[in-house]
Amino acid sequence: MLHELRVENLLLIERAELRLAPGLNVLTGETGAGKTVLAHALDLLLGGRARPGIVRPGAGEAYVEGAFDLDAALRAQLGERIAPDAEELVLARRVGSDGRTRAYVGGRSATVAELRDVGTRVLAFYGQHEHRKLTVSSAQLAILDSLCPPAQAGRLERCASLHARVRELRGRAEELRELEGERERELDLLEFELAEVDALGPSEQEHEQLLAARERLRRSEALASAAAAGALALSPDSQDRAAEAAPGASGQVVPALAAMQALAGIDPALDALADRMSSVAIELDDLGAELRSYAEGAALGELAGGDGAGGPAQALERTEERLAAIERLARKHGGTVAGVLQFAERARERHVQLAGVEGALQDTVAELEAAERDHAGLAAELHAARAKAAKRFATLVAARLDDLAMPDASFDVALSDRELGPDGADAVDFLIAPNPGVPAGPVREIASGGELSRVMLAIMSVAHQEPSRGASALASSAAGATLVFDEVDAGVGGHTARSVGAQLRELASARQVLCITHLPQIASLGERHFVIVKDTGADPTRATVEELGEGEVESELVRMLGADSDDSGARRHARELLRAA
Repeated sequence: MLHELRVENLLLIERAELRLAPGLNVLTGETGAGKTVLAHALDLLLGGRARPGIVRPGAGEAYVEGAFDLDAALRAQLGERIAPDAEELVLARRVGSDGRTRAYVGGRSATVAELRDVGTRVLAFYGQHEHRKLTVSSAQLAILDSLCPPAQAGRLERCASLHARVRELRGRAEELRELEGERERELDLLEFELAEVDALGPSEQEHEQLLAARERLRRSEALASAAAAGALALSPDSQDRAAEAAPGASGQVVPALAAMQALAGIDPALDALADRMSSVAIELDDLGAELRSYAEGAALGELAGGDGAGGPAQALERTEERLAAIERLARKHGGTVAGVLQFAERARERHVQLAGVEGALQDTVAELEAAERDHAGLAAELHAARAKAAKRFATLVAARLDDLAMPDASFDVALSDRELGPDGADAVDFLIAPNPGVPAGPVREIASGGELSRVMLAIMSVAHQEPSRGASALASSAAGATLVFDEVDAGVGGHTARSVGAQLRELASARQVLCITHLPQIASLGERHFVIVKDTGADPTRATVEELGEGEVESELVRMLGADSDDSGARRHARELLRAA
């Protein structure tokens, strides 16, 4: 239930506070006084779009706030969005003069989507544009489903899921058929390219090694000369005649080492140094031999890692050829050896996919056929439940129309076939014949404005009086939501208006209803009466909302009857309306 509605700086309203009662609350006022401003305020609490220019001139922002009951069920639904110690649910919306809005749920900042989600649990708004929802086939189908047994909701969920699955499988089957048509050509190409990669067998490590080997081979002569010079300096070859005249470092160490070893055992310090000298002599011989071996290998072309057959030139040629083959392949597949390897991995996966496409297509087609059978079977179940509910629904709505001064009207629900979709294979049309002898036709074509208002109210009454049979397509998901009607009485008057009021009051016997009306027959039935008054003397024009006392309600009814306040006949009529309420 909505306890209190606060509005600040919204269009004509500078400040207004409405404390609503249980049952039927009515809001009246002269045409143009701003009754629809309050309707817009409630729409903002439902996450509705803020229209341009709604902030009162001179104000920085407009503010709307509603305080609602917070029962255990609603608290459980809201979860962490509401404070544990909250005693009521407060929804609020701020609209800046620049058009920017902020939403609040339970005093905490929220998105407009979150406000809409919570707002629709506690408030259901039916304005004049909602009448036209009745003319949309999808809305009519949803209304009919809401009056089916609770199992219908589960069927609808499964039907939507199966529809999505069928579409997915159809798309997959089409893709597989296209693959099957290109399969042989693509398989041949993949096999050729994979054979090319496998024959070469490149690796990133080998590529790096080949690059390094190529550089060594290009400088093999310089490397061999440097190593030979080092070997000569350390340990000249015995065949080298220059060694006799200029012995290497190793040859110079040997006599000195011999002199020290001849004095071994006399001084431990010199013995230790002699041992070190012996190690140096051995290292010099070994290093000289290794340098000589390196120089010989470089001269033979062994720097590429092969056997050096043919010398450095041939080794370099073989290395260049291998590198050229790898780099040609890399240019075809990504520019790098890593790209070649990634291509090969993807190609093998694609090869496996194409090789198995025939079997995959057969499996997919079989799965699709099974899903289509299940989808059609579920659609048949939906149709059966709808056909049964349609008869009962038509009877209940016709009874309501009789109460709404349309005793001769007939109402029916027509089910027709359409393409199988997420909600089955039924199209729905609400048919009405307002007068005897007139063929029934769709509501959107037959009903006048006033008749459409009454048809909507009849349908709403049925929907809200059948809460155990599922959530109405036009109703809030919360069973106790406040219902707001903005001029649902459009186009009606006289005794018909009284009948509309009676229906509204019946709805209000089980829940809170707020009705914005221009008819005294309806206004007289309110448990609490509010009036909106426009003050054109203010600058800018200002509208105020007041709660009327018992005597003031009578005067407001006189005004609504189009009479002067001192018109005794109109005042007597107003009293009769109140007594009849």
